[in-house]
Amino acid sequence: MPKMQKKADLPAKDCAACGRPFSWRKKWARDWENVRYCSDACRSGAYGRARAGTTI
Repeated sequence: MPKMQKKADLPAKDCAACGRPFSWRKKWARDWENVRYCSDACRSGAYGRARAGTTI
């Protein structure tokens, strides 16, 4: 069984929508270079609308 890595040792990026840092996930392994958002809400733009006080 492979050795486990600490979460602090994984690569991290800042979200393009909210600016929060997020870490590498196994499901992003093939496409890590193209991952820009930390969540589906940020990707869809819902996070920005919620901060501005507007709704869909």
